[in-house]
Amino acid sequence: MAVFRFSYALLAGSVLAGSVLFRPAPAVAQTTSELGLGVGATNYKGEVSPQLQWQNSRPAATLFYRRDISSPITLRGAFTAGALRATDGNVTGVNGGVAPLPGYRQVTLTGSILELSGVVEYNFLDYHQRKERRRVHATPYLFIGLAGYYANTTTRTENTGLQNDFNRQGAKAGIAVPAGGGVKVAISEHINLGAEMGARKTFTDQFDHLGDQDPLLVNPHDQDWYYYTGLSVSYTFYHIFCPPVYKHNKRLLK
Repeated sequence: MAVFRFSYALLAGSVLAGSVLFRPAPAVAQTTSELGLGVGATNYKGEVSPQLQWQNSRPAATLFYRRDISSPITLRGAFTAGALRATDGNVTGVNGGVAPLPGYRQVTLTGSILELSGVVEYNFLDYHQRKERRRVHATPYLFIGLAGYYANTTTRTENTGLQNDFNRQGAKAGIAVPAGGGVKVAISEHINLGAEMGARKTFTDQFDHLGDQDPLLVNPHDQDWYYYTGLSVSYTFYHIFCPPVYKHNKRLLK
């Protein structure tokens, strides 16, 4: 199963930066902003789930605000909350059963994640220009940014011989790099629908409290990730710029 790689995020960042630096912004008479709500699922990749496993998905929701600064570039701020769960029992070995190491550890991770993020979106098509009313306005996009997260997780093992080292719980705050992509569609002048998947690279191996135990039972050299996948609906607000000749003499508008 394909998993986001951090190098992809760096590539996306290069594309976004190049657009800002080298593409001239068109002269527009308006800007748009969006306020939206999304629902979906959060997921986790780390010691208990070495690969992204869809059966570990848990409910999540997000509230976001977008504002365009040019045709290809949109800024977005969001608050996301979701649940987390993963279990060694879902890790499949080469024979189709549970892999030997996870089968011995028998660890389950549960918890929740809160995230506050700011990202830059790169729109491949002109999503903001809506003069042609009969045209479907849609675009794929990439995004990259920075996020702060607060994770409250509990790790438990059914192996009684490991419980002293592996049964842990606690909260952790940190910084993550969100990156991913999606599609957004303007179905009317004000209403938009979207679909998105994004990975969050953390800079810790203690997201799941696993990493400082016996190195024969855990990998202390990999860092943990979490993901958000979801659908959204948003409402577009328009700001029309008033030409200076009218701004300084509003009687001309009458």
